Formats: sequence, structure tokens, C-alpha cells
Amino acid sequence: MVSAVQTALLTDVVVIGGGPVGLATALSFAQAGGRVVVIECLTQAALENPPFDGREIALTHRSVRILKKIGAWAFIDSAEISPLREARIETGEYQHALCFDTKGYGVEALGWLVSNHVIRRALAHAVAQQQNITILFETEIITSPVADPVVDPMADLVAEKNWGANPWDQKNVVLQTASGQEIRASLVVAADGRFSPTRQKAGIGAIVHDFKKTMLVCRMAHDIHHNNVALQWFDEGQTIALLPLNGLVSSLVLTLSEEENRQKLALSQEDFNHEMTKRVGSRLGTMCRVSSCHTYPLKSVYAHRFTAPRLALVGDAAVGMHPITAHGFNLGLKGQETLVHAALESLMERGDIGAKEGLRRFEQRHRLATAPLFAGTNGIATLYTRDEAPFRPIRQACLRLAEKTSPFKKAVTSLLMDKKKDKKT
Repeated sequence: MVSAVQTALLTDVVVIGGGPVGLATALSFAQAGGRVVVIECLTQAALENPPFDGREIALTHRSVRILKKIGAWAFIDSAEISPLREARIETGEYQHALCFDTKGYGVEALGWLVSNHVIRRALAHAVAQQQNITILFETEIITSPVADPVVDPMADLVAEKNWGANPWDQKNVVLQTASGQEIRASLVVAADGRFSPTRQKAGIGAIVHDFKKTMLVCRMAHDIHHNNVALQWFDEGQTIALLPLNGLVSSLVLTLSEEENRQKLALSQEDFNHEMTKRVGSRLGTMCRVSSCHTYPLKSVYAHRFTAPRLALVGDAAVGMHPITAHGFNLGLKGQETLVHAALESLMERGDIGAKEGLRRFEQRHRLATAPLFAGTNGIATLYTRDEAPFRPIRQACLRLAEKTSPFKKAVTSLLMDKKKDKKT
């Protein structure tokens, strides 16, 4: 990694945002031979040693394959990886559970749970091994991407002479940092979160769905083994997820109103343990909190467009999912892989990774992969988190029907695992 500020910087790709999807994007482009600059507002210490934030990520088979390919999986200790062998969805008093497992698929797990901060740290370590990735720490971009004003028809020849015979350098856009540094690149990738400043500067709007709830997350130790079964329980007045971690520990995800969760944070350790044990019906025995607590507002985001001239949105900047299906980070990894493939196609066809044809292909493919899931997830979240009279009997009937419908269960299980390797992503 390099953090030194330079007066002028020429590169192939600029990634704005050093979160998990941003670093994965940088690694993917670097492995393809590109020079990458990552713009990150955090300090180097904060990026390389992120603190525990309560979030456990359910990685699909495809996501693990991507993390292995870009060199990050090797930096995750096996003790930090928890296999997910079954998923249960329940509503009301533990009745009519909808279950998904690996039977008939020839695999050991539906997926694997890894803490968000562990994934971030592993990606940072992988980036440190890449000589052609430069990270500008504590840096902010103050301009939106604009086309290079140079219109001299000899510009490409001059660029080749000055920067080497790299076809990625033939066209570029100009960015400026808050410190006044100029950066030129063929492609800019916005990976700066679901309320992306880059997306806003580029004039791209977004659908924002505020569920008016917050998600409280922490780790709880318990007496009874979870058997590596994940539970999503829609009960009256609350939604609870229990995600199985190694040993007699689970990640508790409690969705309530912001005020209710604020009250839970104010409880003493003893009172918190007692209330959580009661809320989950003592199904895992007595529970005891063994980590810090964190809360997050529940808002989903879907950008009106995923691209602009020489700009692509990835991760939550493109699609910020409700966590109910645990597919947010997985879609982020899938999206950056789709972008890199489309950009490399443009490089082969036109000698330009930021060409509009490649960005158009990326947008079409990523929208096809995300739009149905985004709409379906929001629909499920609305149906299963509202307690008015029409909703409770409907969701109970839906679970009963789904459990008896084999093709539906197989389709959802395949979606949860995302095991198939597509020829084109």
C-alpha cells in the first residue's frame, strides 16, 4: 500500500471507497493487470485493523470463490469461518417452519458466516500484497468525474509515449481531491456506500425505502448448541435472527423501532441477557452477551442508473439490500466481478476499459441480477415485519405453502448458495 500524496497521478482505475466491495474491486482490476488508486477517508490503521461492528456476513459459494481468487480468503483464519448447514424461517409461535438445507446438493454447507471486520481486514492484507494498488488515505474527492479536456487527436500517441504502451491509458477522466491533487483514470468506480456522495455528484438518483426500524446486533453465548442452523423468526412486534457461530455462540439480530432498540442498549448486562433469553423463547437456553452491541438503520437503496460516462457504481452505491436475505455483500462481490469482466471485454474490443459499450453491458447484467431480488426482498420485508391483521395469516399461509412446494425450496436453496459458476457474469 502507498499513502504518500503526489502532485499528479495517472492510473487506469480509481475506486472511491475502501470498504469490502471497493477493495475487492481494486484487487480484481489489479489481478487483470491494471493500475488502481483507491480513495479512502479512513486512516491506514483504521482500514487495516477495523474494529468489530457486530455484523456477520453469510457468504455464498460464489463469494468464497471470488475471495479465494483475489487472494483474500487466505488471510481469514479457519476459526473465524462458521459453516451454515441449515436455514429456518418461522412466524408466530414456532409453527410452520420453512427449512432449507444441503441435502441432495453434495456440499457441506449452504454458506459460511464470517464477521464483516474479519473480511475487511483480510481484503486489506490482500491489497498490501499488490504492488499496483495505491491507497490514498484520509482523502476526499471534491469533484464529479469529468472528461479529460484534451481534444488533441495526437493525445493518445502522447499518452502512449509518456505512460508506456498500455492500452488502458488511452482515455481518461479527471478527479480532484480536497488537497488539490489531480488524478486521471480511464474508469472511476464508486464504492462509497448506499448514500454515495459520488453517485450524488454524478446526478444519479436512487429509490430509498425506509423501513423505519433499526437492527441491533451482538454476539450471545448460550447453553444449547445451535447445530449450525440459522433462524429467521418473524414474531409479533419483533423480528429476530440467530446466526450460528463456532462453539456455543450465535449472532443475535433484533429488529425493532429505533426507540425500542435504544432502550435495549441502555439495559444493564444482566437485564439485557434476561430480556434476550426471553425474547427468543429460551430456545438456546440461557443467553449471555459476549460482545459489544451495535445498531443500524434499515434502509434499502436502488440506484436509478449504475453507470455514467466512465463511471460505474458497485456495492451499496448501486444496490443497498435489506439484510433479511443476507445477500447485500454477496451482490456487491458479484457486481464488481460483473464490472471487471465487462471492462476487460471493452479492453479487448476497443482498447478502453471505460468505454460506454462495456459499461452498458455491466449495467444490463447487474440490473438483471439485482432488480428481481431487490423487489422480492422489499416485498418479503414488508409482509413479514408488519403485524396488522391481514399480514399475519397471509405470511403463515405463505410459509406452509412454500414448505410443501419442492421446486420453490430448491430454487431458494440454489439462490442462497449461489454455487453455479456462470460463463458470463
